[in-house]
Amino acid sequence: MSDAPARREVVAGPTPGGVRIERLVTSGIFTLDGGEWEVDNNVWIVGTDEDCLVIDAAHDADAIVAAVGGRRLATIVCTHAHNDHVNAAPRVRAATGAPIALHPDDRVVWDLTFPDDAPDQDLADGQRIAIGDVELEVRHTPGHAPGAVCLYADSLGLVLSGDTLFNGGPGATGRSFSDHPTILASIRERLLTLPDDTVVLTGHGDGTTIGAERPGIAAE
Repeated sequence: MSDAPARREVVAGPTPGGVRIERLVTSGIFTLDGGEWEVDNNVWIVGTDEDCLVIDAAHDADAIVAAVGGRRLATIVCTHAHNDHVNAAPRVRAATGAPIALHPDDRVVWDLTFPDDAPDQDLADGQRIAIGDVELEVRHTPGHAPGAVCLYADSLGLVLSGDTLFNGGPGATGRSFSDHPTILASIRERLLTLPDDTVVLTGHGDGTTIGAERPGIAAE
């Protein structure tokens, strides 16, 4: 596992209401089906100077809590429950009191990492999560995981895609609880309906846009 310190940057905003999006890159191990892989994860912090959300509490609870700072953490939102996206979530919850929210279809994946713990809230398709003057619309996008979701911020022209869509195409399938035709259907029906200039903020690596990914998805 990398010993590199977590990296943090502002990638969008602030809006008129003071909402900005920060990326915190943390490093750790992804485990599934008996395999282990070193990974860097994007932890997204969406909020104002007073309140914020954490999207995908990965690996380093101390770095996440430090990035939240003195703000009230409203919710720890999970785009899906692979361990590299949730392994710091209970520790962040313990430090801040913020509830963990996950789509119920991903509880089977969550239980692989935390069989004796549970999320606090269910995410639902079409749900809107407000923070400051921004709303994030929950879009259920199964395929990489059964309860995977993306979070669309219309007012910011961006979508937080978790591991559903990357710079270069769909998220990985072929492991337990994943399915390639399903993820393609999710992307086509729930993401490619967005404007081409919509910025895609991904669960790993650099971002992209809907327009940049459209030809590759169409060719699959």
